[in-house]
Amino acid sequence: MFVRIIEKELEKWALNPYRKPLVLRGARQVGKTTVVNRFGEQFDNYLYINLEKLSSKQLVESTDDVKKLLPLLFLYCNKTRKEGKTLLFIDEIQTSSHALALLRYFYEDSPEIFVIAAGSLLETMLDKHISLPVGRVEYMAIHPCSFIEYLTAIGEGRFVDMITNAELPNAFHDEILQHFNLYALLGGMPEVVARYAANKDIVALSKIYNQLLNAYKNDVEKYADSNTQANVIRYILDEGWAFSGQTITLGGFAASAYKARETGEAFRTLHKAMLLELVYPTTNVIMPVVSDLKKSPKLFWLDAGLVNYASGIQKEFLLKKDLIDTWRGMAAEQIVAQELKTLSFDIGLKQNYWMRNKRGSTAEVDFVIVFDGKIIPIEVKSGHNAHLKSIHQFMNDANHDIAIRIWSGKFSVDSVKTISGKEFNLINLPFYMISALPHLLSKM
Repeated sequence: MFVRIIEKELEKWALNPYRKPLVLRGARQVGKTTVVNRFGEQFDNYLYINLEKLSSKQLVESTDDVKKLLPLLFLYCNKTRKEGKTLLFIDEIQTSSHALALLRYFYEDSPEIFVIAAGSLLETMLDKHISLPVGRVEYMAIHPCSFIEYLTAIGEGRFVDMITNAELPNAFHDEILQHFNLYALLGGMPEVVARYAANKDIVALSKIYNQLLNAYKNDVEKYADSNTQANVIRYILDEGWAFSGQTITLGGFAASAYKARETGEAFRTLHKAMLLELVYPTTNVIMPVVSDLKKSPKLFWLDAGLVNYASGIQKEFLLKKDLIDTWRGMAAEQIVAQELKTLSFDIGLKQNYWMRNKRGSTAEVDFVIVFDGKIIPIEVKSGHNAHLKSIHQFMNDANHDIAIRIWSGKFSVDSVKTISGKEFNLINLPFYMISALPHLLSKM
């Protein structure tokens, strides 16, 4: 099994003397349990309990005293406590509000115990009858595998440092771009990546995609508050994949008869489950980034591989030479949105695109990110710099001189001038080098 970047983040958490119990947040099947089980190998004592098992739940709910609970957990797990560090992993913690409350007492009464909690449906429960102890826990988001994690998995990890430091020689450009295009086709779901790394058989992955999609559909009743909401969620999970990367309207979404209120509620539920994100525009070029919720959002799903399989566009990847030309450019935007998401482990980090706030204007920039208090525009586009009209309009009013174009071309930094005469630096970033963005922006 390949080592994921999240494991290094867990090591940083463990080394922090002021750490709090850690709650891992992420969609089902993104590898939360696998990652923690591997991380647990570093500890002298590792206790794993799954609260979907009634006996585990009853044991945890038998006392409020974590010091009394700990020896019971060792007994339950059939383990003898050794000298040294102990990691307790509470899986599917959303099934017990009592267990969630215990996180506070682990922090206050037994800070020497390393505690991690996770739950595949935790996100959809937090605004219902379950609440987390404020100020007594910390969070970490887990996403599908990034491209550099994919490279490591398939045995090409020697390129990772050169990519993240933007030092990859142009001689390797075509080779790495081919790897990225295949990653954009397969996606980053850990089971898919691991199976492909082992067998290099794309056709055999269909069964895994189908199992993942069915698992999400089978959870609908757990997500939904009512039969109507369940029906809307199920409809989105059936039809919504084909709208990835597109600007959507909530009312009548995907030719349905559902009203905007019903669809919006269903989308918000799936967003909390971290299965998708509705990305709204901002009209600002100077901080803060304020989402304009009156305008139409773009829909992005958690994983490109699932989108490609569910939408039936896998063969198109094999027929197009440039990712930007695949699926009218939406395939490129989906994978870029996914890669940008992996740049942070923060919870609740929203994405935005930019729309010019001027009547009659159609200027849009595909994404914006915030770096060092500045809003940086990102366009996913090929062609000559003069054709990036929306970026030029953005940069005319921006309070900095950096813009980013993501494409299939080679890495370069061009000095560009707008029609109004403002000069700015355009970073031409190959798809495979998105992970280098923080490094590049820090240097510039």
